[in-house]
Amino acid sequence: MTVAERRAILHCDLDAFYASVEQRDHPEYRGKPVIVGGGPNDRGVVAAASYEARAFGVHSAMPLQTAGRLCPDGIFVPGDGQRYEDASDAVMALFAERTPLVEPISLDEAFLDVTATDHLFGGAENIARELKRDVREKLGLVLSVGVATNKLCAKIGSDLRKPDGLVIVPVGGEEAFLAPLELGRLWGVGPKTREVLESWGLRTIADLAAMDVSVLEARMGEHGRHIWERAHGIDDGEVIGDGRTPKSVGHSHTFNRNTLDGATIESMLLALSEGVGRRLRAQHLRGRTITLQLRVAPFETRTRQRTLAEPTDEDLKIFGIARQLLRDALAEDRRSGRTSPVRLVGVTASGIEVGRQMGLFDHVRTARLNAALDAVRERFGDAALDRASARSRERRRFSDRRTKKTT
Repeated sequence: MTVAERRAILHCDLDAFYASVEQRDHPEYRGKPVIVGGGPNDRGVVAAASYEARAFGVHSAMPLQTAGRLCPDGIFVPGDGQRYEDASDAVMALFAERTPLVEPISLDEAFLDVTATDHLFGGAENIARELKRDVREKLGLVLSVGVATNKLCAKIGSDLRKPDGLVIVPVGGEEAFLAPLELGRLWGVGPKTREVLESWGLRTIADLAAMDVSVLEARMGEHGRHIWERAHGIDDGEVIGDGRTPKSVGHSHTFNRNTLDGATIESMLLALSEGVGRRLRAQHLRGRTITLQLRVAPFETRTRQRTLAEPTDEDLKIFGIARQLLRDALAEDRRSGRTSPVRLVGVTASGIEVGRQMGLFDHVRTARLNAALDAVRERFGDAALDRASARSRERRRFSDRRTKKTT
């Protein structure tokens, strides 16, 4: 048995996290459709929707006005970023009691490598069950968990039986576990790739695994080999815990529908940048290079990056750079006459350095900024409120530009 086969990896995902925190803290919301992000007439997007709201077709990144039409009786709340961060910290603390190898992916999900500690807690499956119980009983939230020998199968497993799911992928059964699933479940198979694969008569992951890898490479390049390996349940990705310095820290989001709306893309870019900044600060790290990733139609992934004179962990600096990279990319498309709807947007900080002492001027300036943001949080109870107003300004500017172009 190889080292990879002996690994015990958990993917833990809090179900409808923001909305669940609201329902936990407001008993009158329980059992009702809760939509987080703003009011039904606002120009923002949905940050999260409870499962009751999802029954009406509401989903994250949907325009709030659309959500208002689909679910007119829903409970719309602006959100409370500080409460969400506090809840996330409490959950991550429970994870850290089982293993030091905890890799947060966002506020509401993380990978855990319990290979070295599972014998202390009765095995990986028992750890998963205990975490689900503790999160529910101690924190009032619901956790779905996938358990496998690698991150790929653990992540897919945690998604399969939401909410309150638990999926155990047996050692050696990774390929059999994936085989009957639809192609879209596999990392790297988005709508465009799936469309290409389906045009070849493929419908399931098993169909993809049965293909000749040389044919996939000839038609799709290196990406073809990567998805073929994943179809066989192969994934050597490591869980990066607090004890190791990662090479990069990034977040990405796949939209439910391709979009050309700059305001929607930039709004998501801000949320992703906040996530990257938060993870950098949590690990006392800074990144020197900011990379924007775009997946556009037809099947194409584009990256743009900028290297800074000084590394940073500041959300708004990361967002500002990523936003300019995005605007440059969209402007290039317009100049060339191309129309490339965006399916995925991602932000990554690389060139990672362990946090160091800032100069006095920078320290004072940053301290003032943090104090101002803390004051907003204290007054409004929403860590994103000030930045949400920035999103609104950007939407107005974007809308104004579009209006001027059409008049």
